[in-house]
Amino acid sequence: MDSFTGIIFAPVPPTPLLWALLALGLAIGGYALARRARGSLLRCLPLAALLLALANPQWVTERREPVDDVAVVVVDESLSQKLGGRIEEARGAAQSLKVTLDRVPGLETRLVTVEGNALGTRLAEAAQDALIDVPRSRRAGVVMVTDGRVHDLGTGEDGMPFAPGAPVHALLTGPKDATGRLLVVNQAPTYGLVGREATLTVTLDDPEVEAGTPVFLSLSRDGEAPREVVVPANRPAALALPVDHAGANVFDLSAPGREGEVSTLNNRVALSVNGVRDRLRVLLISGQPHAGERTWRNLLKADPAVDLVHFTILRPPLKEDLTPLSELALIAFPIQELFEEKLSDFDLIVFDRYARRGLVPESYLANVADYVARGGALLLSVGPEYTEPYTLADSALATVLPATPTGAVNRGVFQPRLAKDGARHPVTADLPQGGETPTWGPWLRQIALDQSRGHTLLTGLNGLPLLTLDRVGEGRVALLASDTIWLWSKGWRGGGPQGELLRRLAHWLMKEPELEEESLRAQVEDDRITASVRTLGDPPTQVTVTAPDGTDRTARLGVQGPGRAGVTLPAPLPGLYTVTTPDGKRTFTVSGPPNPLETTRLSPTAEILAPLMKATGGGAHWLSDGLPAVRRTKPGQSTDGSDWIGLRANGEHVVSGVTLTPVLPLPLALTLILGGLALAWWREGR
Repeated sequence: MDSFTGIIFAPVPPTPLLWALLALGLAIGGYALARRARGSLLRCLPLAALLLALANPQWVTERREPVDDVAVVVVDESLSQKLGGRIEEARGAAQSLKVTLDRVPGLETRLVTVEGNALGTRLAEAAQDALIDVPRSRRAGVVMVTDGRVHDLGTGEDGMPFAPGAPVHALLTGPKDATGRLLVVNQAPTYGLVGREATLTVTLDDPEVEAGTPVFLSLSRDGEAPREVVVPANRPAALALPVDHAGANVFDLSAPGREGEVSTLNNRVALSVNGVRDRLRVLLISGQPHAGERTWRNLLKADPAVDLVHFTILRPPLKEDLTPLSELALIAFPIQELFEEKLSDFDLIVFDRYARRGLVPESYLANVADYVARGGALLLSVGPEYTEPYTLADSALATVLPATPTGAVNRGVFQPRLAKDGARHPVTADLPQGGETPTWGPWLRQIALDQSRGHTLLTGLNGLPLLTLDRVGEGRVALLASDTIWLWSKGWRGGGPQGELLRRLAHWLMKEPELEEESLRAQVEDDRITASVRTLGDPPTQVTVTAPDGTDRTARLGVQGPGRAGVTLPAPLPGLYTVTTPDGKRTFTVSGPPNPLETTRLSPTAEILAPLMKATGGGAHWLSDGLPAVRRTKPGQSTDGSDWIGLRANGEHVVSGVTLTPVLPLPLALTLILGGLALAWWREGR
């Protein structure tokens, strides 16, 4: 399209010279006119024509090409949109709108799809990215197809990322009057002390219920049978969460749904409370002195989380004599206080080369056996005294010990090796310098045992049990059939991982979740759930993952080592995930915070986008009323109506070429100059 835009001058002489000639011409012409000389006007004609020719005026004609305006259609496909069938409504409306806009001449349409993430639904950011290469003078407008739950609108300029006059419209999905309950976590504990209660503060937000009305919620821990708790509606309430074990305690809290809710997903919150022990209390009782006597003491004292009570018993507790106190080297052992009054306060009891010899009455050893059956932990590190008469194997502790001595003491150099179960058990698997052919240094003495139950992790001379673990009732027992493990700490012939082995052993006895040999674990990270199985037998081949919305997915497990298998799957939904094995084992894990942005509020709304639409001249329309018509409007005109939306028609163009045409062509200029001179000569001659 050609368009005249004006006249320009391209002087032949330099501009100052042209102005000087013009001034001289005006002076001569003015003088002649003032003298009333004959032919003065005719003499000015060739002078004016000459000056005009030297000024060289040009007609300018531009070739203009119209430029399309750009409209952006942003489709919200976040998690909140995928509830209640709104995603299909949004996709259908977006495609219909795209088809309509593609038919509008002079308009380019860009379709952008946005999925939610941990930062919520960011539609304004997506629209800004789509328009980043478009000048504001070419922006026709933005249409957001959404439920209105947008999380990236700030205030002021941060909340208004579009050019003034370019309207932002919202096509809202879902029912207009949708409401629902919302379970809000006001304050959630991240950890709690084992054996105590953590406090959770929640509010049940329900606009249909009067504040303070009692509402029954369901609370369960680690998949156990739920119990009912009562909270007042629309008011904060504190709930006690019992932390019963170390590691993740997963709690699931839900409110009953009511009719007309978009989804009950936000009626439920899941959170994980990490159980930690306050201070681990360990009772270490040493018997006969030996070279490795301080092994256990040094190990346990090195852990700042351990409170160690250590006694070395060298005299019977009932032996009282007349020896003066100033000469008494040892004190009477507080046997009643330890084995009767405060026995249950200890998390672990260690007997290191302890021989009975009447030091601890049988009734107190029976208390220790009962302590183990009720959930306590017992470790025996034995030497030659274990084969002598009146050993612990002949006491009330025999009911909880996994092996009994044969009476033989094997002396000689031998290398501890992993048993079949040891290669799978987390206490000994993957130990430094280990494997099928370990490079550990040797030990020098082993007590021959006759194993009756439990699992042998290490073997010694002639394949005899060296380290045996067992579960008794709710407690655990470990039996180490050698008193020469201290050689590893001295580095003799290469040494070995003495500290690491004993640390793992102590923590397994105290039920550290990381060291469970029969475990099913799950963890969510970066919207992906990893399920892993550990067992002393053959791991299952598959697991079933139940998402927060109740859908199940079966996945095959990949072998990751002896007795270990795992799989990683997408976990897009926030909330509680359940992993189940074919034999019925279950574990739980939580994805995201208790109230993620995407699922906290699920009812559609126009309020969040209202300030942006008001500032840009756009409007909100519910798709339940039908898809509005589209109009092109000129700048300054209204861009929204009751049943239509307007996109600005800017009328922008680009100049593709310029044509310059002389206003006074050379032939015409010569004619005017020569003709003017001839007329002036003719006039003077009359």
